[in-house]
Amino acid sequence: MVEVCSGWSMTSVPGPKEPRLAEEGKMSRLSCSLTCLSPPLCLPTGRCAVFTQQPHDLVVVAGQPVTLPCSIPGYHGIVLWVKDGLALGVNRDLSGYPRYAVVGDHDEGEYHLRIQRVELVDDALFECQAIQAAIRSRPARVTVLVPPDDPAITGAPVVSLRAGEPLNLTCHANNAKPAASIIWIRDREVLSGAVYSKTLLRDGKRESAVSTLHIPASSVESGQIITCRASNKAVPSGKEARVTIDIQHLPLVNLSVEPQPILEGNLVKFHCSAKANPPVTQYRWAKGGNIIREVSGDTYEVVVDHSFFTEPVSCEVTNLLGSTNVSRNVDVYFGPHMAAEPQSLQVDQGSDAVFNCAWTGNPSLTIVWMKRGSGVVLSNENVLTLRAVKQEDAGKYVCRAVVPRVGAGEKEVSLTVNGPPTISSTQTQQALHGEKGQIKCFIRSTPPPDRIAWSWKETVLESGTSGRYTVETVSTEEGVISTLTMSNIVPADFQTIYNCTAWNSFGSDTEIIRLREQGGRQGSTALLVLRVLADHQFALALLWGGSNWSHAPHPAHAQVSSLRLQEDRTLNGSALCWKVAPCSGVV
Repeated sequence: MVEVCSGWSMTSVPGPKEPRLAEEGKMSRLSCSLTCLSPPLCLPTGRCAVFTQQPHDLVVVAGQPVTLPCSIPGYHGIVLWVKDGLALGVNRDLSGYPRYAVVGDHDEGEYHLRIQRVELVDDALFECQAIQAAIRSRPARVTVLVPPDDPAITGAPVVSLRAGEPLNLTCHANNAKPAASIIWIRDREVLSGAVYSKTLLRDGKRESAVSTLHIPASSVESGQIITCRASNKAVPSGKEARVTIDIQHLPLVNLSVEPQPILEGNLVKFHCSAKANPPVTQYRWAKGGNIIREVSGDTYEVVVDHSFFTEPVSCEVTNLLGSTNVSRNVDVYFGPHMAAEPQSLQVDQGSDAVFNCAWTGNPSLTIVWMKRGSGVVLSNENVLTLRAVKQEDAGKYVCRAVVPRVGAGEKEVSLTVNGPPTISSTQTQQALHGEKGQIKCFIRSTPPPDRIAWSWKETVLESGTSGRYTVETVSTEEGVISTLTMSNIVPADFQTIYNCTAWNSFGSDTEIIRLREQGGRQGSTALLVLRVLADHQFALALLWGGSNWSHAPHPAHAQVSSLRLQEDRTLNGSALCWKVAPCSGVV
């Protein structure tokens, strides 16, 4: 059904360009289409109603006002503004759109559309229609530009990363029309290589943009400020967001020691300086790997000894990322301290003996090996090697170390040579007639003797008692003493030859021992003196050394063993002297 309504008709079937009437902001179900049922309305003056001003395409930034002109001079009928086919209202009645107003001098036919604070919903096609005149203006496109939201850098205002890691920054510029372009700036220079993307929003008009920037670790410095600038036609100068780069790293530690070098027993100061991001949370000190619990700050003061030369002091600095440990030895001057103690040796005769003696000292020390009692330097090295040792090599050896102008030290070791026993006893020993007598045999033997035996005449006795004879053996630090004890000494005992024999795995040794009566004139000297008298007559006298003439032994008990010429200072003249046995003294 078509209803004629003063030059325009209403139908229940809307066309693609038909105006829709809205009341109080709501669109009416009634659609109207302007149909030119007759020629344009002409005024009494003969002029037809025409537009002298029509709306034109505009580009406006959201938030700004805009006016769409519409002038139809001499026309006093209904004027209708249409937005995207939606009738906004009749004449000046736009009560459903508080930001919209029809302004101008109506007497002059001015029906301008004023929009306050343009919004995205105003991005549309507008027409001005004169209903009774059955004319409409050309459509005008209002393009609303929307600046992006303030750009946002993920992680801003400070982005932290670990040293050695690349930097990845992401900047969002949302809700812009058209989509914002994004650039990155550092030190007033635009950075290249960013990856850009945009997304159309549900309203079909705005877009959100994202830019991701990758910077290699070698080009990143802590404290740098990087700017994300987002711009579009609505905000040509752009909006900016800034981020400060914070490169975090483990503590960078320097450990100093003052003073150096220093003599043992003096005070030194360790200072542990550290640069760390994030800040230092803990200092921990150790010496030789052992924690020093009484120190917790960045300074450690201590009186040093020789151990500080070989056992480093370490400072461990910790922050939230981890720990850094730095250690230093102290240049301590100290006298010799033994590092490897030499050990006494027991070797077989003919084998090599190797002693090892290690000292530490600072400054460098000198090592000297010598045999105790000898001034001969055997070695200046840590190792002393004695080749094919003999029994006479046994003894004490000294390893001596000297640190010039600081001190000295020495260590003594023993060398024991395994070989046959060696017997060292007095070959003539004494006893009293009728009393108990003893003969002692001293034996040095390494290894200790396996067997010791006394033998005389037809008798052999190793231990225990046999008749008047008893054998006892005692071990001492220097050797073994075997004692043959005889009860009730008889004269025949002084005429007997006694053998002491010792055996070990390397061989044997034997010593012949005689027993002499104690209190006899042993060691005296008998002299036969031929007196040469002044008258050249000879007189023979027997002199006993150290005795009077009358105590001289019977000549039958003497045996002439030598002849010597001696001046007799008691007589005027000379004497010819024969040395008569026993003769242990010197004439």
